Amino acid sequence: MTPMSNKSILTTELEILIPFHDVDSMGITWHGNYLRYFEMARCQLLDMFGYGYREMLASGYSWPIVDLQIKYVQPSTFDQRVKVIASLVEWENRMKINYQVRDLATTNRLTKGYTIQAAVDSNNELCFVTPTVFRQKLAHLIPSLEINSTEIDCAETDNTETESIKTKNNERSGR
Repeated sequence: MTPMSNKSILTTELEILIPFHDVDSMGITWHGNYLRYFEMARCQLLDMFGYGYREMLASGYSWPIVDLQIKYVQPSTFDQRVKVIASLVEWENRMKINYQVRDLATTNRLTKGYTIQAAVDSNNELCFVTPTVFRQKLAHLIPSLEINSTEIDCAETDNTETESIKTKNNERSGR
């Protein structure tokens, strides 16, 4: 576990040897495999603070990816050793993780990107604030993080509160 300065809250590194089944007929890593590499690093990152996918589901939330971006800088090839770096950079209202894939020998950046995940409760309601359980998991990594026990998670709100929020937002937008 490596707490990072700057924008990163937490980062992890994962080494991968590009396997033959990940490359195309030219020996270049097929572009879709980078998303799998991101996923592997993301799982390792989440496991570091005890909120992997099994813990997410057990806590009553799913965290689907709602946005992703990837930029291919240089190709990776069969039998190349790469390092995948995943860094948690946002957590208050959504979970944003930045990624880099670097050549292990030269440290040249090969690919970069990010994923954004949003909490969804067991009623399939989008949470506009990160659930308390997630904040509690991060609390030991962020000394300044205060857990407000009076905060209401989206799973704890009833339809009246949700409708009230929607009505206020519609009034502001003129609908």
